[in-house]
Amino acid sequence: MKKALTIILLAGMLITSAPAFAGTHGTNGKVSAKSVASGLTSLLIWPGIGQIINEQNGEKCATHALLGLTGIFRFWSFYDGIADRQGGVWNNRI
Repeated sequence: MKKALTIILLAGMLITSAPAFAGTHGTNGKVSAKSVASGLTSLLIWPGIGQIINEQNGEKCATHALLGLTGIFRFWSFYDGIADRQGGVWNNRI
């Protein structure tokens, strides 16, 4: 019962936070084997590593790594790595 409630709570939090990412100003690159590997690295090991693999600037990598301390940010970094997204939410820095 606790697991089901936790999953429902997490799903609700994800659904309500999704519009915050709707206004991003980044641009997607092409999905390739390299970008899939970088996305999986960001999800499984640590956010920010995937952005290093995608050869993005240091400030974006540092931001991803710091926000990786919040467990939920791994999923956004995963998407960002797979899509090879350039730019971001805060003045094109994330």
